[in-house]
Amino acid sequence: MKNWFVFYTKSRQEKRVYELLSRRGFEVFLPLQKVMRQWSDRKKKIEVPLFNSYIFVLESEDKIPLILQTPGIAWNIRYNDKPAILYQKEMETIKRFISSGLLLESQAVDNLVEGDPVEVMDGPLKGMIGLLIKVKDGHKFTIALESIGQSILIRIDPALLKKR
Repeated sequence: MKNWFVFYTKSRQEKRVYELLSRRGFEVFLPLQKVMRQWSDRKKKIEVPLFNSYIFVLESEDKIPLILQTPGIAWNIRYNDKPAILYQKEMETIKRFISSGLLLESQAVDNLVEGDPVEVMDGPLKGMIGLLIKVKDGHKFTIALESIGQSILIRIDPALLKKR
């Protein structure tokens, strides 16, 4: 049975590993997000990995040693002493987050506090459930992906959130 296994790459090797695995016939998922980067002479929008050093490969568990031989892969992420698996629901969450393109400015709302479980009530992420994290410049919403030990953190208008 094939699952989306999680691999850790050497620093800044995600795109190279993606290319190598794809050329070898593996189905690979590398979630990328567009960010604006500032250089001394210009600004440019570039694509960077959503999770630094993480790459996902759809394959059967017996192929993990073969995948680990790929230059640039450091190790296979493990969860509860088993190879970590990115579940379909988590993959859909990641894809939905990326496709939303949301990086919204936030506004303080009195009735929500740090750590509150919240649900997104409108917009591309409607129905998502996560936690509210308070930061210096307002509020951020996080979606935990427990099986891979990562979370997605986005800036969102607290007016779109409802306490659960």
